[in-house]
Amino acid sequence: MQPERIVAYEEPRASGVGGIPAHWRFPLLALVAGWLALFIVFASDWAAMARQWWDISTYNHMLLIPPVECWLLWNRRHELARIEPRAWWAGLPLFAAAGLVWLLGGVSGFDLLRQAGVVGMLAMLVPLLLGPRVTAGVLFPLFYLAFLIPFGEELVKPLQMVTAKIAIALTHLSGVPAEIDGVFIDTPAGLFKVAEACSGVKFLIAMIGFGVLAANVCFLSWRRRAALLAACLVVPIVANGIRAWATIYAAQFFGVAVAAGFDHIVYGWVFFALVLFAVLGVAWKFFDRPVDAPMISLDALHSSRLLASLERGAASSRGRLAAVVGAVFALIAALQLWLALADALEAPLPEHVALPQVPGWSRVASAAQVPWQPRAGGADHRLQARYVDGQGHKVDVVFALYARQGEGYEAGGFGQGALVPDSAWSWHSALPAFEKGRGERLLANDRSERVAMTWYRHGDLLSGSNLRLKLAVIASRMRLKAQPTAMLILSAPEGAGEDAIATLDAFHQSTGPLERWMDARAAGR
Repeated sequence: MQPERIVAYEEPRASGVGGIPAHWRFPLLALVAGWLALFIVFASDWAAMARQWWDISTYNHMLLIPPVECWLLWNRRHELARIEPRAWWAGLPLFAAAGLVWLLGGVSGFDLLRQAGVVGMLAMLVPLLLGPRVTAGVLFPLFYLAFLIPFGEELVKPLQMVTAKIAIALTHLSGVPAEIDGVFIDTPAGLFKVAEACSGVKFLIAMIGFGVLAANVCFLSWRRRAALLAACLVVPIVANGIRAWATIYAAQFFGVAVAAGFDHIVYGWVFFALVLFAVLGVAWKFFDRPVDAPMISLDALHSSRLLASLERGAASSRGRLAAVVGAVFALIAALQLWLALADALEAPLPEHVALPQVPGWSRVASAAQVPWQPRAGGADHRLQARYVDGQGHKVDVVFALYARQGEGYEAGGFGQGALVPDSAWSWHSALPAFEKGRGERLLANDRSERVAMTWYRHGDLLSGSNLRLKLAVIASRMRLKAQPTAMLILSAPEGAGEDAIATLDAFHQSTGPLERWMDARAAGR
């Protein structure tokens, strides 16, 4: 390692605006300019994230991440001042990889990937413009940027089930007779649903973010860090189950309305705050980082052979830095052009699409007690009909056809398909489905039940998996190949002598292979 890579630092030598050392002025200016450019070019993605931070309670804690980032960097300022930043061409593939993630999210309509990509590009600009040694010094703040990404919605349903199981176990232990059915718990006081908002995902994500920060700031031992993170994972899940049980138990004596109101006001704010402080209070005794210990070990950075090897070819010249910045802008332009071409793709569709006659089944008017209207936002064709066989078994069919996939017209997007958020129907439990589909049991406000099975068709893909659909769409659009996407939902009412799964299987046997059935509809036959 060249000894000048870590420079001598003394407070009196600091000069420039804000006391910035001379060897940091131009690289820092380039970094700030690069970040501003990324914020401007990808403003729509940053605005979408900011709306989620502000509007969705699950992500409100993410508003604290930017000031936390500033605090983390401020605590490292003296050590960073003694490291010479150097433009590093090897950082370009890292930046390109983050850009590719954004592009994949753009072509698939998967906002989480787009947002991960823009956050990744923000982070990867650091090794590209400042070099591996500076990156090593700010590695944790760069990693912590990941908590800006609004993630966790995919955990809601599993956490609903876990919370329901904890609540029913505690309800039985407390002597209250109860029965569980999916995420619903029936007690003498009434029927309780572990709703999406009660899954505990909000507190779990916040606790993990807090735990990762505390583990880095307060501990040196990796075992103690792991123990804290395990506590931040397990404790909020268990605490949320206790909260759900307490609401059910209180309702047996004070009524459902009083218990629910108390739950949202007291438990929603006080209970979880107490849990957070309890975890912190227990962990406090085991803090092993000295208060005056620096966050960066300059000796470790100075002696690292790996960093010395990685830094070969890095340079601190302004010409090298300007060339790297130019490469970044060229790459961003290429990403934007590729996405624009992919967004312009539109598969040809027939002007008229109709649901066919099915042998042994006839079309009738729907007379459902609770209206069920699946959502297919942005679909070019959307059809819905009810079929009845000779024994009176009923099947509702929804078919949607899309010329393209993207923002506002995603077959597998959030809130699309069999279960519409904030409707009369709620998710009850997952079910096995035939022919690679996705099965779900739904429950209405009046306890009506139905089973819905969903399939997506894109190219050769037939699957009920949103993830597999997105991967298939990514593969098509990255090759700039226009292909239509179809969504098929078969649903049947359950109860009162109706076996929904048997009814759907009988209907499926009458339609024949679903690939051919869906392809025929997409071709207008």
